[in-house]
Amino acid sequence: MPTATERLLLRLEWRVLRRLEGRVQGGHRTAHRGTGVDFAGLRPYTVGDDARHIDWNVTARHGEPQVRVFLEDRELTVWLVLDRSASMGGPEQPVGPGGTEGRRKADVLAELALALARLFGRGGNRVGALLYDEGATRVVPPGTGRTHALRIGTELGRPRPARLGATTDLAAMIDRIGGIARRRSLVVVVSDFIGTGDWPSALLRLTLRHEVVALRVTDAADGELPAAGLIVVEDAETGEQLIVDSSDPVFRAGFHAGARERDRELDAGMRRAGVIAHRIDTERDVGRALVEVVAATHRPRASRLERSRA
Repeated sequence: MPTATERLLLRLEWRVLRRLEGRVQGGHRTAHRGTGVDFAGLRPYTVGDDARHIDWNVTARHGEPQVRVFLEDRELTVWLVLDRSASMGGPEQPVGPGGTEGRRKADVLAELALALARLFGRGGNRVGALLYDEGATRVVPPGTGRTHALRIGTELGRPRPARLGATTDLAAMIDRIGGIARRRSLVVVVSDFIGTGDWPSALLRLTLRHEVVALRVTDAADGELPAAGLIVVEDAETGEQLIVDSSDPVFRAGFHAGARERDRELDAGMRRAGVIAHRIDTERDVGRALVEVVAATHRPRASRLERSRA
């Protein structure tokens, strides 16, 4: 009998991957931007060549500039950074007006991880995963194929350890993948980015070596508060609970102002790191969201120098 992970992957293959087929295969940029890693030979320098590739020893012998030529590296290594913190595994959402059961952010995380692992792995690319929950960090080494995608999904399905009073150190999570990914890779960070630490600086350090895509999983409940009188609210990260009057206009104004400020700080941090955060809400169709992400990631983008001048 198929496991829950196998059933989910089968559904994603029919409903999501077919819509993305051909958009990623052969369409990604080579990880080494055309220079490759395997030395192929030498040729005379021409205007426009990267001066860093000039072989000065051979140039001195020939009397004219000679540049090193490399074979283009077409294999892509993809790392999925999967945030399994408490804020990503919140309570079940109520049934929506259409009669369908709402999804948690953890459910969207699992769908994204399975879809991306299967999508990239189909083309022969190697996909690894870092499952991060503070001290409970698990690494799935890069692999390819359907069985490997199921392995990542199975790891995600394991219960996360109960750890009260702790917040997610987002900077440590990003630095952790920077230490694991040795060769230049595509790093996809899937998180709600609720946590602590100087993660914009960590993200900027990561972009110096890798291509980085951020998928921010959001839930309307993160920034909304029902006017229901006295209610118990719980910190999504630490589990701390408080009784508040959700109908108090002053409290409601402060709550919404705090949510807006958190969004502004997150946007500013992403701009500082030069990374676009693609927002994926729990109510959105994952297939449609990924089509938009792929289209946006393949558009020409300004260089880091141009972004810094903006």
